[in-house]
Amino acid sequence: MQWLANLLYFKLLGWKVVGNTQISKTLIKKAIIITAPHTSWHDFYIAVLLRSVLDIKTNFIGKKELFVFPIGWFFRALGGIPIDRHTKEKKVDIIAKLFEEKEEFRMTLAPEGTRKKVDKWRTGFYYIAKKAKLPIIMITLDFENKQNKISEPFYPTDNLEADFKFMRDYFIGIKGKIVEYS
Repeated sequence: MQWLANLLYFKLLGWKVVGNTQISKTLIKKAIIITAPHTSWHDFYIAVLLRSVLDIKTNFIGKKELFVFPIGWFFRALGGIPIDRHTKEKKVDIIAKLFEEKEEFRMTLAPEGTRKKVDKWRTGFYYIAKKAKLPIIMITLDFENKQNKISEPFYPTDNLEADFKFMRDYFIGIKGKIVEYS
C-alpha cells in the first residue's frame, strides 16, 4: 500500500516532505507527534498518507463515542484508541499509561484541540511527554506550500513558557487548509 500512498501524496496531490525525513529510520519508538495548524478535515488524510509515505506507525486518541461500529473499526485500523472523556482519572495519566504498556507507540495529535483558530494551545500533550519522558516531534500541515516539515525530536525542559514558545515558533508562517484558522 505504500506505493499507493506515494502515488497519491507525491504525484496526485503534489505534496513533499522536508526536514527530518529520516524519522522512520531513527530509534525513537515512543514519541508525541504534534501536527499544526489543524484547520480542516483534510488534515486527516494528509497525515494518514504521510505516515504511509514515511513508513512509520502512529496512533491517535479520540473520544470513545467515535469508536462505534462501523466507523470505529476503521479508526482502530488506522491506529485510533478510544478514550473515555468522562472518567475521573486524569487524561494525562491514562495516556502516559498507554506509553508504559506498549513497546512502540507514537501518538499524533493537534495541539490546538480543535479545527478552529485558537490563541492558546492545549497543554495535555506537553504534560504527557513530561510524565512519560518522551520527545515531541513537530510536523507542519502547510497547505500553501503543500509540504510537511518534520522537526528533530524535542525533549521538554522544566520551562513550559520557553518550550511552548520554541514549539509555536516552529509553526510560524504555516498556513493550513482554511487560512483564517491558521
